Amino acid sequence: MDHFYTIRLNKWKRISVIVVFALFAALFIWFERNGTLSILSNQTAQPAALSKGDSDENAIALTFNISWGEERVHDILDLLEKHQVQATFFISGEWAEKHPDILESISDGKHEIGMLGYRYKSYLEMEKEQIQKDLRHAKEIFRKLGYEDITLLRPPNGQFDQEILELTDQMGYDVVHWNVNPNDWENPGTEKIVNTVMKNTSNGDIILMHASDAVKQTSEAIDAILPGLKKKGFQFVPISELMSQAHAESEMIE
Repeated sequence: MDHFYTIRLNKWKRISVIVVFALFAALFIWFERNGTLSILSNQTAQPAALSKGDSDENAIALTFNISWGEERVHDILDLLEKHQVQATFFISGEWAEKHPDILESISDGKHEIGMLGYRYKSYLEMEKEQIQKDLRHAKEIFRKLGYEDITLLRPPNGQFDQEILELTDQMGYDVVHWNVNPNDWENPGTEKIVNTVMKNTSNGDIILMHASDAVKQTSEAIDAILPGLKKKGFQFVPISELMSQAHAESEMIE
């Protein structure tokens, strides 16, 4: 009798294993057909800031921040036209409101436009509701000026945390950081600005520069940087193009 029950128990174990395996296979096929697995996977990913594009592509992005002043930007636009380079300008809503004519010149030059919020004040110093209010106000200003589809955002001072990334993601913005920064706003010397950019730029990089009136050496520096980087084989593209390239890397910035 003992022998009989042992054989019967093993038989049911085998049947149970087969049933479980069949159920698992059926569920897997169902998930694959309905896309549920990929949706769940995407939901677990945390929003991230783009700081670099595809390392296998020679495309790079030149970006300018501008939040005050109206003098230096014209020389920069002239040099971009001279060297046939498209850049991305991150602009505060407050500045755009005061200088709609210059904003139009940037757009007419086929440069991409992103936002710095409305007031150039660190979001780390604001409550969630204040950030939302700032972004909504900026969006409304740009909308009134004829720029309704701005989704690129660079938080003021480049300062943000995971909570800010999640908030801006929910509001439909793509946060853009950088990974080459010559600190041109400090006016460290034209040669130093040029050397920093030329030495540190590689495939997929995002270069940060400024077009506010504080910069006194940026124009002269980019007059050397633009042809120099082209000679190295780099191709300047707007941020949106850098993002759309296959395998673009979105990295979390602490």
